[in-house]
Amino acid sequence: MRAYELMIIFTADTEESDVQQQINRLGELAKEAGGSLEKIDKWGIRRFAFEIHKKTEGFYVVLEFVAPNALDEIDRTLRLADEVIRHKFVRLPLKEAHKRGLAAVSA
Repeated sequence: MRAYELMIIFTADTEESDVQQQINRLGELAKEAGGSLEKIDKWGIRRFAFEIHKKTEGFYVVLEFVAPNALDEIDRTLRLADEVIRHKFVRLPLKEAHKRGLAAVSA
């Protein structure tokens, strides 16, 4: 299993309940892949440094999760979601994963 950090930027006009539904769906997908959603950090609405798709601000969410190398379905879900402006996966190094308390096993 590997530890990942996922940052998602939703449109600023997305309701928080819709954001939470999307997070719940991502948690289910991680669980189906044999992993788990460990931490959710909602940053709220932040202003962009530059316009993205004619928008100047977005709702930021950072997720930490542990999963096998099966992120295709999560990536596909985020690409198809109309309310998602951008998303980015970062695989955490083993040392950082242990520092954050994520149960990552080298693979």
